Parts: sequence; structure tokens; C-alpha cells
Amino acid sequence: MSATHTFDIAAVRERFSSLSGGFVFFDGPGGTQVPDSVGDAIAAAMRESSANLGAPYATSRRATAILEEAERRAGAFFSCRPDEITFGMNMTSLNFTLSRTASRDWQAGDRVLVSALDHDANVAPWIEVARDHDLDLQTIAVRPDTTLDLDDLRAKLNDRTRVVAFTAASNAVGTLTPVREISDLAHAVGALSWVDGVHFSAHEPVDVEALGADVMLCSTYKFCGPHLGFAYARAAVAETWRPYKVRPLPTPTTGRKMSTGTFPFEALAGLNATFDYLDEIGGMAAIGAYERTLAERFLTTLPESVIRYGLPGLEGRLPTFVVNVDGVPADVVSEQLGARGVGVWSSDTWYSLGLYETLGFGDRSLRIGMTHYNTAEEVDRLVAELSSFG
Repeated sequence: MSATHTFDIAAVRERFSSLSGGFVFFDGPGGTQVPDSVGDAIAAAMRESSANLGAPYATSRRATAILEEAERRAGAFFSCRPDEITFGMNMTSLNFTLSRTASRDWQAGDRVLVSALDHDANVAPWIEVARDHDLDLQTIAVRPDTTLDLDDLRAKLNDRTRVVAFTAASNAVGTLTPVREISDLAHAVGALSWVDGVHFSAHEPVDVEALGADVMLCSTYKFCGPHLGFAYARAAVAETWRPYKVRPLPTPTTGRKMSTGTFPFEALAGLNATFDYLDEIGGMAAIGAYERTLAERFLTTLPESVIRYGLPGLEGRLPTFVVNVDGVPADVVSEQLGARGVGVWSSDTWYSLGLYETLGFGDRSLRIGMTHYNTAEEVDRLVAELSSFG
């Protein structure tokens, strides 16, 4: 039986108060809607677990239990050990912290490779590290079809390469990268494989060991969670780092020693509820299969007046698209769609500066992201609205 029949979209949508008003959200790449159970868990934690770790009473013990469960559940989500998980405000903040920690002993002339396909959250931290340490920063090129140029990567790898920082999937056009192959190339010269998993982890199951990643980061508000980020750092690597932090703070696990202060216990409680929700609706594999049916419907019904960028079909990509309506400015389209009850953003670079320079989306473009709470009828409505501008 196909994913369309096994995935209970009606039951999914009943769990979101925000979906009951008739507005259609195709803005998942910028942040998803949140199930009511997640908000309830956050509120309950603030009522019942408002304490810090280490106190000899019930609220502190409940806060500790929330953190331990979040480490366990996040580890299961990434298929890693709980003590290899670090939490932070979001992926970007975590990446600035972890990149500084990993690089503090690197030497002038060491090479850092970043990707032209990436969101700047996995580029700007390395630009700053390179400036601080006088490192040799190089950019892996992206091909005109939006795939990463692995020949260019191979040409730029050398025995002084310390890290290869790249995305598992483009936040703008959804293009996937061969994470395992890139990781193996990095490891062959003794470099770290440092993966932006934000967009990939919102649509597909993640196994960091199978992918060969040394570090992978994500933001949970991209998959129906609270505004929170977490990162995996391979224990054998992270144990060699000396993190920036206050001195008296105990460090019982490798992951916690990367944390810089009090944990956001209420957000972690919301994250635990998010994992419950994802499991209850079938998990990431079922979510990804259902989303691909929506994306196929979208691609096969788009009119010729809608210009698409990136890979032409679903092979090698996630259900995220950058488009323009021929002859109509993107900001005009997004404003009018919003007034008609359809949420689609317009932007210039989508924070992917290298990709923008390669493709040239024009002054602005539209980004459309299929999320598992969308319906086939909503896709049809979106296509009809886009067609009306032609």
C-alpha cells in the first residue's frame, strides 16, 4: 500500500490548532507549525519543573529528567549516543560555538573547506575562524544544476585540510549531497566532516554513523519542535576539544561539556513532545514518503509560467523549491498569496550566498516547501493561485 494511503493526514492535522483556520502554510523551510502537544509540554514544564540541575527537591529532579530524556531522544533521532548530543539556541549559535572550540589549536595556513551550496550558518562561522587564525579558507563550487562539485572538492583537499563543512541538503532548492562520500574524502586527509543537517533532518531519517559525520547540527523548529538547536559531535573527536565555558560547571558527559550555561528545560520538554509526535505519526521515513507524493503532484501540475530553479525532478532533492512567476515580481506574488490565505515567502539569497551567485534567482524569488501536514488539496490550491498570475 502506498504512503498516501497509510499516512493519516487528517489525524495529523487535528493535532495542530494553527491549521484549523484555513490558512495554508508552504513555509516549512523557514520554520514549521507546532502541534498542540508541544506547547502543552512547554507550559507544563514551566509550571512544574522550574528549577536548575542539582538541587535536592522535586522540581530540580524533574528538570534533570527532562534533560536526560531529551539527550536520549535526540541521540535516537540522530542514531548516536545520548552523551554525544549538545543543545543550544539554534543551529547557527551552536555552530559558532562548536567551530570556535574545534579550531582553537589550529595553525596559520591550515585549510578549511566550505560549500557554495550552504546556508551561511555553515559558512560564516568558518569565515570568522579563518580570519582569527589566518587559515586558508576555500569554497567548494556548486554546479549550475545545484549539485556540489565533488571534483572541485577533491582538487582542494590537501594534508593540511582540517574540516570540510557542507550541507546534507540545500535549504533553498532542496538539493541533496552525497554525505557519506564527502565524509570519506574528508577523512582520507585527516579532516573533519562537519554537516549542516537542518534541512535534511526535517524530511528524512538521520544516521550519523552511516553518513560518516563527525559533527551534525539541526534546528528543531524545522520539524514541528520549539525554537531550539542540537548537535551531534562524535565522542572520539569532541573529547579532544577544550570548550569555552565557566570553570566550576561539572561536565558529566562529552555533550554537556560543550554547553555554556543553564539549559532551556521548557524547550527541551517541548522537544521531547515533538519526538513523541513524530513517532506517533509514523516517523521520519513515513513523513518523507508522504511529502514526496505532494512534491510529485506539485511538479507535474505547475504551469509553464512558473520558472523553477535547480534539479528538474524529485531525484536527488527534497520537496523544497525556489520559483518565480514569469513577469511578476516575487514580493508581489508572496504578498498577494498571503492575502489569499497561502503562506509563501519571497527573498533574495535565502541565506545561501554561493548558490545565489551561481543560479541568479533575480532580485527576489519564492520558496515553496512541502511539509507533512500539507494536503494534496492544498497543493492544488497553491498551483491554481500561481497559475492565476500567468
